[in-house]
Formats: sequence, structure tokens, C-alpha cells
Amino acid sequence: MRSKLRGKDFITLRDWSKEEIDILLEVSAEIKEKFKKGEVTPYLPYQTMFLMFFEQSTRTRNSMEAGFAQLGGHANFLDTSTMQISHGEEARDTAAILSSYGHAIACRNCFWGIGNKYLNDMAKHSKVPIMNLQCDLFHPMQGIADLLTITEHKGKTKNLKVSIIWAYATSHKKPISVPLTQALLFPRYGMDVTLAYPEGFELPDWVIVEAKENAEKNGGSFRITLDMKEAYTNADIVIPKNWGSWSGKKGDMDLEQFKDWKCTEEMIKLASPDVKYMHALPADRGNEVEDSVIDGPHSIVLDEAENRLHTAKAVMILTMG
Repeated sequence: MRSKLRGKDFITLRDWSKEEIDILLEVSAEIKEKFKKGEVTPYLPYQTMFLMFFEQSTRTRNSMEAGFAQLGGHANFLDTSTMQISHGEEARDTAAILSSYGHAIACRNCFWGIGNKYLNDMAKHSKVPIMNLQCDLFHPMQGIADLLTITEHKGKTKNLKVSIIWAYATSHKKPISVPLTQALLFPRYGMDVTLAYPEGFELPDWVIVEAKENAEKNGGSFRITLDMKEAYTNADIVIPKNWGSWSGKKGDMDLEQFKDWKCTEEMIKLASPDVKYMHALPADRGNEVEDSVIDGPHSIVLDEAENRLHTAKAVMILTMG
């Protein structure tokens, strides 16, 4: 099965079967253990990857560059503002050329209504795997790292109470790709998922339909609430994170009315005693979350961030090896 994943695109986990995702988790755990032991893992020697970024990045860029170097390859960082893309070159031409120069192309493009289409256009014309480093709809690299982190800390996924909660922020408008990916992925592993947000921050209807179908097929559940406290109550995992109003209809909405949508010590006390706080980072400290929570005993954000390295390496090994 592992060899059958060679050449497979990694644009959305919806295109990966549960068996394939399980293999991805297994390889992630194996490569993480080797990293901890200081074992060298030059599994992809002399290979070349192109990393295309339309937006800024810290964890994604560095986990990809460091990870690929640790596997024996070299990653070329490409700021798309310095490429011919900025002069109108189309995705199909960029993909055709770059795929003739190396062994994989990874891209971050979060422009609404454009990003996912761009990645799929590249995939149609690329000779090598296309990896999604976050688009307007999906963030599979974050999703698989989150899943690994949850299994490590909880030892199970079945009937785990996980709450994906909108949080107030004043920093840049964040895509819906992280909560959308989590909403689709977690029910596939039998989790009892609660999605909470104030009115105006709904996810697309098709996401809710599919999330509920995934829950029904795998023995979990999926529900929506507009009550923040309800989402925290008895939760095993809480993931309070800001996302923008994707429809654009709420562009003039006064966000100040939602300042209380914040992860505080008071909210954490409503959850289970061993609740874990997660966030894809960067967190808008003081707005999304109190320092005492993100830096406190319930927080596993650093483990979550570190796992971005190990899961990224697993994706590379399986699709490029």
C-alpha cells in the first residue's frame, strides 16, 4: 500500500482513504521516533522540491524546508511575487515547467475562490505530486498534524469530544481552511465534533452535510451550536481559532460584539479536567486566547506545531519515495 501512494497528490484529505491516512500517521510516528533518536533518514537523496508561497509562512515553510533537507533533498523557496506568475503566467504553464525540473511542487494560495482551483489546475499539468500548503478551502498538512497530536495525547479518537470554536481576533483575516479541514477529518475517526461560532461565521453548507455523513459512517457525531459555553462544556479537546466570514456578506460586521468569544481560564474550567487546548498558530494572544491558557498545562500547541515537521516528512516519503 505504501508504494501505491507514490505520485499521489496531497491537495485535500478528502482524496485520501482512511487506510491511506492511517499509513500516513504510522509513517509520521516512525519518522518522529527516528528524529528523536538522532537517526539520519536520507530517504529522498538528491531530490528537488519547489515551494511556492503566495502568502507569508512560518511553520509551513520551515517544516517543509527542514523536513526535506533531513530526508536528503533540497527545497527551492519561491516567492510568487518574484515569479512570472505576477505577470500573468497560468498555473498549467508553471506546473508543466517546474515539474520537469524536479520531483514535487508544494504551494500555498489562500485567495478565496482561487486557491484550490489553482492547485487543481497545477495537478492536471504536473508530472510530479502537488502538495497543498494551505488554500482557501483546505489545509491538509495542518489537519494530519492535528490528528497525530490528538492520538498521541489522548490515545484514542473514538467518541472523543472535540470542539472547533470560532475566536475573536484583530489580526489578518484568516481563511476557513483549518476549521473546514478539521470538521471533515475528525468525524472520519469517530470523534464527537462540535462546531461553534457566532452568527455570520458559518462554514459552507456542503461541508456540514459531508461532516455529518462522515460522522454517521464512522460512529461519531457532528453538531453546530451558536453558544460558546456549550462548546466548551465537557470537551476533551478545544480548538478556539479565528476564521473569516467566507461569504463576504458580513464584511461590514462589527467584530467588537464578539470580543467575548475568547479562550479564557473560565472557559477551560467548563471542559473536562484533562482538556487539551490546540491552535494551528500563530495565535492572536490576548484576543483569541489568554496567555495563561496557551502557555498553561492544558496547552499542547508546541507539540502540535512540532508535528508539522514529522507529518510533512511522512507526506514526502509516501508520495515521492
